[in-house]
Amino acid sequence: MPLKYPLVHVVDVTPENMKKGEGWAISEFRLPITGEHGSSTTIFHSIFRPGSTHAKHLHSRCDEIAVYLKGHGTVGQGNERTEVRPGHCRVMPKGVEHFFHNETKDEEGLVIGFYVGAKDVADTGYEFRGAVTEADLRAPRTSRFSEGILVNVEDVKPLQMDARDGWNITDFRMPIGRHNGSSTALFWAKFMPGAVHKKHRHDNCEELYYVIRGHGVAGAGPDRAEVRGGHVHYIPKGVEHFMYNTSKTEPLEVIGIYIGAGSVAETGYVYTGDVTAADLEVRTA
Repeated sequence: MPLKYPLVHVVDVTPENMKKGEGWAISEFRLPITGEHGSSTTIFHSIFRPGSTHAKHLHSRCDEIAVYLKGHGTVGQGNERTEVRPGHCRVMPKGVEHFFHNETKDEEGLVIGFYVGAKDVADTGYEFRGAVTEADLRAPRTSRFSEGILVNVEDVKPLQMDARDGWNITDFRMPIGRHNGSSTALFWAKFMPGAVHKKHRHDNCEELYYVIRGHGVAGAGPDRAEVRGGHVHYIPKGVEHFMYNTSKTEPLEVIGIYIGAGSVAETGYVYTGDVTAADLEVRTA
Protein backbone atom coordinates (compact mmCIF):
# COMPACT_ATOMS: atom_id res chain seq x y z
CA MET A 1 0.00 0.00 0.00
CA PRO A 2 1.50 3.39 -0.95
CA LEU A 3 2.26 5.93 1.75
CA LYS A 4 -0.02 8.90 2.19
CA TYR A 5 2.68 11.12 3.73
CA PRO A 6 6.17 11.58 2.23
CA LEU A 7 8.86 9.26 3.58
CA VAL A 8 12.03 9.38 1.46
CA HIS A 9 15.44 7.75 1.78
CA VAL A 10 18.36 9.87 0.60
CA VAL A 11 19.83 7.05 -1.51
CA ASP A 12 16.68 7.15 -3.61
CA VAL A 13 17.11 10.86 -4.34
CA THR A 14 19.10 11.97 -7.39
CA PRO A 15 21.89 14.43 -6.52
CA GLU A 16 21.26 17.98 -7.69
CA ASN A 17 23.41 19.38 -10.50
CA MET A 18 24.48 22.58 -8.77
CA LYS A 19 26.66 25.14 -10.54
CA LYS A 20 30.23 25.41 -9.24
CA GLY A 21 30.37 28.88 -10.77
CA GLU A 22 27.75 29.93 -8.23
CA GLY A 23 29.74 28.59 -5.28
CA TRP A 24 28.39 25.03 -5.14
CA ALA A 25 31.66 23.10 -4.80
CA ILE A 26 29.78 20.58 -2.63
CA SER A 27 30.65 16.98 -3.44
CA GLU A 28 27.04 15.78 -3.28
CA PHE A 29 23.85 17.74 -2.64
CA ARG A 30 20.40 16.14 -2.40
CA LEU A 31 16.95 17.49 -1.62
CA PRO A 32 14.87 14.66 -0.13
CA ILE A 33 11.85 16.85 0.74
CA THR A 34 10.83 20.08 -1.01
CA GLY A 35 7.68 22.01 -1.73
CA GLU A 36 6.80 19.38 -4.33
CA HIS A 37 6.04 17.05 -1.42
CA GLY A 38 3.67 19.57 0.16
CA SER A 39 6.20 20.89 2.66
CA SER A 40 6.63 24.59 3.32
CA THR A 41 10.33 23.89 3.98
CA THR A 42 13.13 22.19 2.05
CA ILE A 43 15.56 19.78 3.72
CA PHE A 44 19.00 19.17 2.21
CA HIS A 45 21.56 16.37 2.58
CA SER A 46 25.06 17.55 1.67
CA ILE A 47 28.37 15.68 1.57
CA PHE A 48 31.68 17.54 1.54
CA ARG A 49 34.71 15.48 0.61
CA PRO A 50 38.02 16.61 2.18
CA GLY A 51 38.86 20.12 1.04
CA SER A 52 35.49 20.90 -0.54
CA THR A 53 33.65 24.14 0.09
CA HIS A 54 30.31 25.85 -0.23
CA ALA A 55 31.54 29.33 -1.09
CA LYS A 56 30.24 32.61 0.29
CA HIS A 57 26.52 33.02 -0.28
CA LEU A 58 23.32 34.14 1.38
CA HIS A 59 19.61 33.42 1.30
CA SER A 60 17.65 36.66 1.10
CA ARG A 61 14.23 35.11 1.76
CA CYS A 62 14.73 32.47 4.45
CA ASP A 63 16.68 31.42 7.51
CA GLU A 64 18.84 28.31 7.19
CA ILE A 65 19.26 25.74 9.96
CA ALA A 66 22.21 23.36 9.60
CA VAL A 67 23.36 20.36 11.65
CA TYR A 68 26.94 19.09 11.28
CA LEU A 69 27.05 15.30 11.65
CA LYS A 70 30.46 14.24 10.30
CA GLY A 71 33.82 15.88 9.72
CA HIS A 72 34.98 19.24 10.95
CA GLY A 73 35.67 22.50 9.24
CA THR A 74 35.66 26.26 9.13
CA VAL A 75 32.47 28.26 8.88
CA GLY A 76 32.19 31.93 8.11
CA GLN A 77 29.43 34.39 8.74
CA GLY A 78 29.94 37.97 7.65
CA ASN A 79 33.50 38.83 8.71
CA GLU A 80 33.56 36.26 11.52
CA ARG A 81 35.06 32.74 11.44
CA THR A 82 34.84 29.74 13.72
CA GLU A 83 35.14 25.94 13.66
CA VAL A 84 32.43 23.30 13.74
CA ARG A 85 32.49 19.60 14.54
CA PRO A 86 29.88 16.84 14.80
CA GLY A 87 26.99 17.93 16.98
CA HIS A 88 27.11 21.60 16.09
CA CYS A 89 23.75 23.16 15.21
CA ARG A 90 23.47 26.53 13.55
CA VAL A 91 20.98 29.16 12.42
CA MET A 92 22.06 31.47 9.59
CA PRO A 93 19.59 34.36 9.45
CA LYS A 94 18.23 35.41 6.09
CA GLY A 95 20.38 37.96 4.30
CA VAL A 96 23.58 37.05 6.19
CA GLU A 97 26.56 35.89 4.09
CA HIS A 98 28.06 32.54 5.14
CA PHE A 99 30.22 29.61 3.97
CA PHE A 100 31.50 26.16 5.00
CA HIS A 101 34.85 24.52 4.24
CA ASN A 102 35.58 20.90 5.15
CA GLU A 103 39.14 20.86 6.45
CA THR A 104 39.07 17.18 7.43
CA LYS A 105 41.97 15.39 5.74
CA ASP A 106 40.48 11.90 5.43
CA GLU A 107 36.76 12.07 6.21
CA GLU A 108 33.70 13.32 4.41
CA GLY A 109 31.70 16.06 6.04
CA LEU A 110 27.96 15.49 6.34
CA VAL A 111 25.61 18.42 6.85
CA ILE A 112 21.83 18.16 7.12
CA GLY A 113 19.97 21.41 6.79
CA PHE A 114 16.63 23.12 6.41
CA TYR A 115 15.66 26.13 4.31
CA VAL A 116 12.88 27.28 6.60
CA GLY A 117 9.80 28.41 4.69
CA ALA A 118 11.41 27.94 1.26
CA LYS A 119 10.01 25.33 -1.12
CA ASP A 120 13.25 24.93 -3.12
CA VAL A 121 16.70 26.50 -3.47
CA ALA A 122 15.48 29.24 -5.82
CA ASP A 123 12.79 30.14 -3.29
CA THR A 124 15.49 30.84 -0.66
CA GLY A 125 16.71 33.86 -2.62
CA TYR A 126 20.14 32.30 -3.09
CA GLU A 127 22.94 34.76 -3.94
CA PHE A 128 26.57 33.79 -4.62
CA ARG A 129 28.89 36.27 -2.89
CA GLY A 130 32.40 35.12 -3.78
CA ALA A 131 35.12 32.53 -3.27
CA VAL A 132 36.53 31.47 0.09
CA THR A 133 40.18 32.55 0.21
CA GLU A 134 43.19 31.40 2.17
CA ALA A 135 42.86 34.59 4.18
CA ASP A 136 39.30 33.56 5.10
CA LEU A 137 40.55 30.20 6.36
CA ARG A 138 43.46 31.71 8.31
CA ALA A 139 41.40 34.45 9.93
CA PRO A 140 41.14 34.51 13.76
CA ARG A 141 38.39 32.37 15.21
CA THR A 142 35.58 33.48 17.47
CA SER A 143 33.65 31.25 19.87
CA ARG A 144 30.28 32.49 18.59
CA PHE A 145 28.79 34.67 15.90
CA SER A 146 27.26 38.08 16.52
CA GLU A 147 24.17 37.04 14.53
CA GLY A 148 22.26 33.78 14.43
CA ILE A 149 22.80 30.76 16.67
CA LEU A 150 25.68 28.28 17.03
CA VAL A 151 25.51 25.58 19.70
CA ASN A 152 26.72 22.01 20.12
CA VAL A 153 24.13 19.46 21.20
CA GLU A 154 26.59 18.12 23.79
CA ASP A 155 26.25 21.43 25.62
CA VAL A 156 22.44 21.26 25.70
CA LYS A 157 20.67 19.66 28.65
CA PRO A 158 18.03 17.00 27.92
CA LEU A 159 14.47 18.22 28.44
CA GLN A 160 12.38 16.53 31.09
CA MET A 161 9.38 15.45 29.04
CA ASP A 162 6.31 13.88 30.66
CA ALA A 163 5.92 10.16 29.97
CA ARG A 164 2.20 10.54 30.67
CA ASP A 165 2.01 12.59 27.48
CA GLY A 166 3.68 9.88 25.40
CA TRP A 167 7.30 11.04 25.77
CA ASN A 168 9.08 7.71 26.27
CA ILE A 169 12.14 9.05 24.42
CA THR A 170 15.44 8.26 26.13
CA ASP A 171 17.07 11.63 25.45
CA PHE A 172 15.31 14.67 23.94
CA ARG A 173 17.19 17.93 23.45
CA MET A 174 16.34 21.22 21.77
CA PRO A 175 19.55 22.93 20.64
CA ILE A 176 17.63 25.66 18.82
CA GLY A 177 14.31 27.26 19.66
CA ARG A 178 12.50 30.20 21.16
CA HIS A 179 14.81 30.01 24.21
CA ASN A 180 17.78 31.18 22.12
CA GLY A 181 16.01 33.33 19.58
CA SER A 182 14.63 31.04 16.87
CA SER A 183 10.95 30.89 15.87
CA THR A 184 11.56 27.36 14.50
CA ALA A 185 12.77 24.72 16.94
CA LEU A 186 15.37 22.07 16.15
CA PHE A 187 15.18 18.87 18.20
CA TRP A 188 17.64 15.99 18.64
CA ALA A 189 16.10 12.75 19.94
CA LYS A 190 17.73 9.48 20.93
CA PHE A 191 15.68 6.31 21.37
CA MET A 192 17.40 3.39 23.07
CA PRO A 193 16.04 -0.10 22.22
CA GLY A 194 12.33 -0.25 22.96
CA ALA A 195 11.92 3.50 23.44
CA VAL A 196 8.93 5.17 21.81
CA HIS A 197 7.35 8.54 21.20
CA LYS A 198 3.72 7.55 21.37
CA LYS A 199 0.94 8.77 19.11
CA HIS A 200 0.58 12.54 19.06
CA ARG A 201 0.03 15.45 16.72
CA HIS A 202 1.04 19.09 16.37
CA ASP A 203 -1.97 21.27 15.60
CA ASN A 204 0.06 24.43 14.96
CA CYS A 205 2.99 23.30 12.81
CA GLU A 206 4.52 20.90 10.32
CA GLU A 207 7.33 18.55 11.40
CA LEU A 208 10.25 17.47 9.24
CA TYR A 209 12.82 14.99 10.53
CA TYR A 210 15.93 13.04 9.43
CA VAL A 211 16.98 9.67 10.85
CA ILE A 212 20.70 9.77 11.65
CA ARG A 213 21.13 6.11 12.55
CA GLY A 214 19.33 3.00 13.76
CA HIS A 215 16.02 1.57 12.62
CA GLY A 216 12.46 1.36 13.82
CA VAL A 217 8.83 1.82 12.87
CA ALA A 218 7.26 5.20 12.16
CA GLY A 219 3.59 5.99 11.80
CA ALA A 220 1.87 8.98 10.22
CA GLY A 221 -1.88 8.97 9.81
CA PRO A 222 -2.70 5.54 8.30
CA ASP A 223 0.94 4.92 7.27
CA ARG A 224 3.15 2.38 9.03
CA ALA A 225 6.69 1.98 7.68
CA GLU A 226 10.15 0.85 8.64
CA VAL A 227 12.69 3.66 8.91
CA ARG A 228 16.47 3.55 9.09
CA GLY A 229 19.40 5.92 8.94
CA GLY A 230 19.00 8.23 5.94
CA HIS A 231 15.21 8.41 5.94
CA VAL A 232 13.48 11.79 5.83
CA HIS A 233 9.85 12.10 6.95
CA TYR A 234 7.44 14.99 6.42
CA ILE A 235 4.51 15.26 8.84
CA PRO A 236 1.85 17.87 7.93
CA LYS A 237 0.18 19.95 10.61
CA GLY A 238 -2.45 18.03 12.58
CA VAL A 239 -1.43 14.53 11.42
CA GLU A 240 -1.08 11.91 14.15
CA HIS A 241 2.34 10.22 14.18
CA PHE A 242 4.73 8.15 16.30
CA MET A 243 8.24 6.65 16.36
CA TYR A 244 9.31 3.32 17.91
CA ASN A 245 12.80 1.86 18.15
CA THR A 246 12.29 -1.82 17.35
CA SER A 247 15.98 -2.73 17.57
CA LYS A 248 17.10 -4.91 20.43
CA THR A 249 20.66 -3.57 20.43
CA GLU A 250 20.99 -0.23 18.60
CA PRO A 251 19.87 3.30 19.40
CA LEU A 252 17.66 5.20 16.98
CA GLU A 253 18.73 8.83 16.60
CA VAL A 254 16.69 11.57 14.91
CA ILE A 255 16.99 15.30 14.25
CA GLY A 256 14.10 17.43 13.11
CA ILE A 257 12.36 20.78 13.15
CA TYR A 258 8.97 22.12 14.21
CA ILE A 259 8.41 24.56 11.36
CA GLY A 260 7.34 27.93 12.69
CA ALA A 261 7.09 26.76 16.32
CA GLY A 262 9.84 27.71 18.74
CA SER A 263 8.96 25.22 21.48
CA VAL A 264 6.96 22.04 22.04
CA ALA A 265 4.17 24.10 23.60
CA GLU A 266 4.00 26.32 20.51
CA THR A 267 3.54 23.26 18.26
CA GLY A 268 0.07 22.65 19.69
CA TYR A 269 1.17 19.23 20.99
CA VAL A 270 -1.67 16.75 21.61
CA TYR A 271 -1.06 13.23 22.97
CA THR A 272 -3.42 10.77 21.25
CA GLY A 273 -2.61 7.31 22.62
CA ASP A 274 -0.40 4.23 22.89
CA VAL A 275 1.40 2.47 20.08
CA THR A 276 -0.06 -1.03 19.85
CA ALA A 277 1.26 -4.32 18.51
CA ALA A 278 -0.98 -3.82 15.48
CA ASP A 279 0.67 -0.44 14.83
CA LEU A 280 4.06 -2.15 14.59
CA GLU A 281 2.87 -4.43 11.80
CA VAL A 282 4.33 -2.59 8.84
CA ARG A 283 1.72 -2.33 6.08
CA THR A 284 3.80 -0.83 3.33
CA ALA A 285 7.18 -1.36 1.71
